Amino acid sequence: MTAAPLHLAGERLLLDPGGGLFWPGQKLLAVADLHLEKGSAAALKGHLLPPWDSTTTLDRVALMLRRYKPTVLVALGDSFHDRRGAGRLAPSDRARLAAIAAGTRLIWVLGNHDPTAPEGLAGEVMDEFRLGNLLFRHQALIKARGEISGHFHPKASVQTSGTVVSRPCFMTDGTRIMLPAIGAYTGGLNVRDPAIAGLFPRGGRAFLLGRDRLYSFAVTPTRPARTPEGAQNQTWPI
Repeated sequence: MTAAPLHLAGERLLLDPGGGLFWPGQKLLAVADLHLEKGSAAALKGHLLPPWDSTTTLDRVALMLRRYKPTVLVALGDSFHDRRGAGRLAPSDRARLAAIAAGTRLIWVLGNHDPTAPEGLAGEVMDEFRLGNLLFRHQALIKARGEISGHFHPKASVQTSGTVVSRPCFMTDGTRIMLPAIGAYTGGLNVRDPAIAGLFPRGGRAFLLGRDRLYSFAVTPTRPARTPEGAQNQTWPI
């Protein structure tokens, strides 16, 4: 597994093919948009999905925890698909989260899907988390710098061998980094969509998730639609 090194606000970071961001200087791992218990949320509405999404998602997190052995784990919001998701966790998944909280400083950044503290789970709950030169929040804000966020589930498409491959990706312009969603049942929004492109007016670079490495390519700037006055911090319902 080969991570991609990147510098942001004077700090050296590693982008992991599993979708997480590791900050070696602070032994911090950040992950975004787990959307735990999305399957059970769908079942409550009569849409039956295999009920193993939380376990699969936590498996992905566990791989990165073993790889980097962080002392801090920051979950960048929408960790649960709804505010009651934590209460629907299987006992085994709840135990895994308890073990993570016992071994790391676990920080739950609140998101639009989970605007309150997860029910009955250990960890610190914050609207956003600042450490050194970096700020960790759920949804990116216009003109923010040194910002690490999630929310938009960025993905990108590339043409290879006569076919188009679409994958979740990191997106950065050197002043901010947007993380991909790693939840098993999460979709994605193309980085050229105005919701994302408007946050990267000068373009940037996408890092597509591969099996063992990341695939990087430049994203040229687009001409975003004019942002309505007063809508700079609008919440997009991803």
